[in-house]
This record gives sequence, structure tokens and C-alpha cells, in this order.
Amino acid sequence: MPIPTSTEQRLLRAQSALTGRDLRLLGWLYDHGVLTTDQINTALYGSLTFCQRRLLKLLALGVVARFRPQRWEGGSYPYHYLLDQLGTEIVAAQRRDPLPRRDQARQRRQHLTSRANLPHLLATNQFFVDLAGHERTHPGSRLIQWRSASALQERGAFFRTGDDPSLMLLKNLPRPDAHGIWTEHDRQMPFLLEMDLGTESLTVLANKIINYVRLADMTRWRWPVLFWLPSTRRELHLHHLLTDTDVPDLVATAAGDHATTTGQSPAENVWWLHGHHGPRLRLAELPYDDHEITEHN
Repeated sequence: MPIPTSTEQRLLRAQSALTGRDLRLLGWLYDHGVLTTDQINTALYGSLTFCQRRLLKLLALGVVARFRPQRWEGGSYPYHYLLDQLGTEIVAAQRRDPLPRRDQARQRRQHLTSRANLPHLLATNQFFVDLAGHERTHPGSRLIQWRSASALQERGAFFRTGDDPSLMLLKNLPRPDAHGIWTEHDRQMPFLLEMDLGTESLTVLANKIINYVRLADMTRWRWPVLFWLPSTRRELHLHHLLTDTDVPDLVATAAGDHATTTGQSPAENVWWLHGHHGPRLRLAELPYDDHEITEHN
């Protein structure tokens, strides 16, 4: 019987110490780069003390690393966690991905700590963290898929059998920040997410929506496009701008200040479906058209 190499022994030792919750966290970091202590606690623990204790154990195992950005006005932000090299190798082995380069974790850390749009990445991740936190406290709900922006930028990412073949050749396709599938009481809800921090003009957002309409016209599926906006004021202005745009059952918006004031997560009654007259909807109540998912509901 072959004797395991030192690398294989390290992998086996670490894997034997990991729980299912640990592995879910490592998978998220593999796909989405970075999560803060508070985000990890919200999504997976609900006890900051226990969360911090477990993260220290994962640090000691060498599967995660962390950094702490400095505030320009003084002080520092919470710890930001990302995969260390061993954690990267564990997830790659589980998924049967190619063995990562020896310096992959170090290079990714350099990229994440220096990227100008880190706040946007963290805000996008926060959306899914809040869904996972809702799942943790609400039996019958589950975040069953969370795909990153990079996974959606590959050629053919939106194409399915039966769609317009010219979709494979289009260059001006939408570039959503993420894709997810949320389940509540056995109803699966696929969606695309646009995380808005208020840095782009509303005209830019409207042009994005036009591209989503174009995508929907070329496919056999139609998922809601969720715009998470910073304020109800900006949300109202966007809906006014879309008054003469034909986007039936396609665009839904939520405002961060409304969600904070009402204490609701993205899973709850925070969604304003464009053209819908009535109260805000739950995420699982939004309409969509996808026979592949409907057949399994």
C-alpha cells in the first residue's frame, strides 16, 4: 500500500478535524473570496464567541488566513477571512478540480487585500450571508446555490439546450454580481443579483435591465433580476425611470434602509416587483419561468 506523501498527510489530518459547517465555509471562501467575522457568524453560528473560537481553530489548522484592513480615519475593520493554501487544496480535492499552484492562496490574498472594489464584493456576499442566516433560523428554507460573478462571465454561462444559439456569440450580455437559488417550503426560486452601492447613475442601471430583457427574450427561462439598492429614494427613482420599459415580471428591487428599518432579510417581504401593485413580496413569491426547476418543485 503506497505511503501517503507529507502533503497528503496534512490534507488527511486537516480533513479529519473539519465539520460539515467548516466545509461549507471553506467552499464559500473558495468561490467568493472573503468573508468577515460578523458575516461568518451570521451565516453559520449565531454566537460570536463560538464563531471566533472555531475560526481560531481553523487558523491553527492552516486552512484559513485572515487580514484586517485599516480605516483611513483610524482604527481597523473586523477580521476578513480567506482560504490559506491547505484550505484551497482541500476544496479542490473534494471537487476534483486541478491541484492548485503552491502560491495560489498567497496570490489570491494579495489580490483581495488590494482590490479597489472590496466593499462591493463584501456587500454582494452579505446578501447571501443574510439568506444563509435566515436559513439557519427558519426551518424549511435553504440557500441551495450561490454562484459568483466570475462563474457567470464564462462563454455559454447562460446558454441551455433549446435557447437561441446566437446567445453563445453575444458580447454585450448582462454581467450579474451573482446567481442564486433559494428554497422556501419546497418552492425553489432562481434569481440573478445586481448589488448597487449608489455609485452608478440610474441610467446605467436601466441599460443593464435592457440587456436582461434581451437575454430573457433569447432563452427558454426567465429569472427575476434582483436589484439591491441602498435607499428607498433611489429605489423609487429607478421604478419611475422604468415606467415606459416593458419588463414584465423581470425586475424586483429592495432597499437596504427599508430592510434595516423593518429588520428583514432578503428572504422576507422586501421585494418591489416592477409593475406589481400591492405590498412587497417575499423572495420565494416572485414569479419566474424555468421548466427545469418547476419540474422539481
